[in-house]
Amino acid sequence: MSPLAKSKIATVGSGVMAEAMIAGILRGGLVQPDQIVASHQRAERREHLGRAYGIRTVAGNLEAVEGADVILFGIKPQMLGKVGREIGPHLRRGQLVLSVLAGATSTALTGILGHNQVVRSMPNTPARLGKGMTVWYATPECTPEQRAQAAALLGALGKELEVDDEKMVAMATAVSGTGPTYVFLVMEALIDAAVHLGFPRHIAHDLVIETLEGSTLFAKQSGLHPAELRNMVTSPGGTSAAALHELESGRLRTVLSEAVWAAYRRTVELGDQLEASVVPPTEPRAGRR
Repeated sequence: MSPLAKSKIATVGSGVMAEAMIAGILRGGLVQPDQIVASHQRAERREHLGRAYGIRTVAGNLEAVEGADVILFGIKPQMLGKVGREIGPHLRRGQLVLSVLAGATSTALTGILGHNQVVRSMPNTPARLGKGMTVWYATPECTPEQRAQAAALLGALGKELEVDDEKMVAMATAVSGTGPTYVFLVMEALIDAAVHLGFPRHIAHDLVIETLEGSTLFAKQSGLHPAELRNMVTSPGGTSAAALHELESGRLRTVLSEAVWAAYRRTVELGDQLEASVVPPTEPRAGRR
């Protein structure tokens, strides 16, 4: 039985990622539609979610979190202070808050919410197809049952990996979370190069997409190091060798490494900014910890 089988799930900030998570858990049969409630300010967004997934939708965040066992926190990072302080006083022990906010550390989340049973996660956009990669960290106060709930929910989006060092979530944000951006840019560049050679754009698109998909699947199933796979297709004096010479001359490896580091630094900066916005309460909230 799914760890979520008897759970009620609320989404606060029901945007693209929250919708992907709703679709994933319903596709996996982890819960039934009547176990999910989504909050959103816009009526047309609520109508879309209700019509597409058969779930209950509400305009107010407090109405959504009331009675929920798991709360998916999918708002924009800059809204954390406002929304967090709105729902924080109404959270109770036993409720799991699962955040997909970029850069939002567990310190910022627990400080603003006044609630310490929190999971910080970083999915990526392929999660919309159930092909995502999510790295997540649970605060020490999370129970084994809550960790199982988080694993089941995030597993519905693709692969999930729990880490015991929160720093790795920030690192994953720069690698897998931002990773599709790098891939899409390379994809775009290859398509443009094929068009420059003379292919019609629709043919160039298909050539590149299928090549990237096939290469990724080959690497995954072979289990070989990428360097071994590259050597397999690089003949002395051949076309691959000529192409690789240009890529290395252009510092491709270095540029990609610098891009990942830039994304990591920005993730840390966002976390520092959110933590700085936490104002310690003058008195502890009784019964909350």
